[in-house]
Amino acid sequence: MNSMRVAQAAAKGGKLEVVEREVPQPGPGHVRITVEACGVCRSDAGFIDAVFPGVRFPLVPGHEIAGRIDALGDGVAQWQVGDRVGVGWFGGSCGHCLPCRQGDFIACVNLKVPGWAYPGGYADAMVAPVDALARIPDGLTPVEAAPLGCAGVTTFNALRRSGARGGDLVAVLGVGGLGHLGIQFAARLGFETVAVARGTAKEELARELGAHHYVDSQATDVAEALRGLGGARAVLATAADSAAMAATVDGLSHRGQLLVIGATPEPLEIFPLQLITGGRGVRGHASGTAQDVEDTMHFAALTGARPMVETMALDDAEAAYQRMLSGQARFRMVLTTGD
Repeated sequence: MNSMRVAQAAAKGGKLEVVEREVPQPGPGHVRITVEACGVCRSDAGFIDAVFPGVRFPLVPGHEIAGRIDALGDGVAQWQVGDRVGVGWFGGSCGHCLPCRQGDFIACVNLKVPGWAYPGGYADAMVAPVDALARIPDGLTPVEAAPLGCAGVTTFNALRRSGARGGDLVAVLGVGGLGHLGIQFAARLGFETVAVARGTAKEELARELGAHHYVDSQATDVAEALRGLGGARAVLATAADSAAMAATVDGLSHRGQLLVIGATPEPLEIFPLQLITGGRGVRGHASGTAQDVEDTMHFAALTGARPMVETMALDDAEAAYQRMLSGQARFRMVLTTGD
């Protein structure tokens, strides 16, 4: 195979067009991956619209990648051609900045996100550094594994590092692309799980996903409802709505944390006394390393947690991207490269 397809945006805000490119060769410390599935994440819009700094066009997005290694660069050990691997938001680190020197690789100042630092997974094949690779367990298909590289690891990692323990009350704000995974992970981690969303349309689904309680934020004061349940040890804020996030703070228990993973440009209106009283905290949480992605996949395979997806072919990348932007997808769009 001398050429391959990629779906690229030629300029800022441009439509995704499928074009032919030469198949890339992996350099030292890199592998080439035959892409089998790639999730369509809302963050991709930040690259296509050049919201993130240093974006270069033409741009091939995609940072929820699942596939198989088909070529090894020089010096690659512990990986073999044919290995099933995923690459997520964490696409490699520089190894020399202060966070890296402290072992906090996801906070790398020079973090290499696929689709930003190098061509991503909207393609038949792509090249990635070995520190970005996560092994996909046998229990997951490529379509199931792909969204776990960003949406999955972000929710799972935030919950398992929240300080909450089995039996604690944990709320998930939003029942969407992130929230539907957060609910599953929270319930399977042993938390008394509360789903919070606008209206009642998603209540049945939230309970099917494992929620023990449902709060309609349009009909109920969310903080009051959480206090009535004993107070939340953690609120996983997946909805990109700053006002909705702030409305949960008074529902936190003492030492409770608001875990912010829904990206929004609007400020959070929280008063100092809300945090001082009870020692509450607000913490931003970003994704996770390749090992965290691997842990997420293993946990999902073990417990039955799965992303809810709609699939479209790579040739229909623009349609899939627009469906994601419109909010019509339920809940993750995934591009596939096979027949």
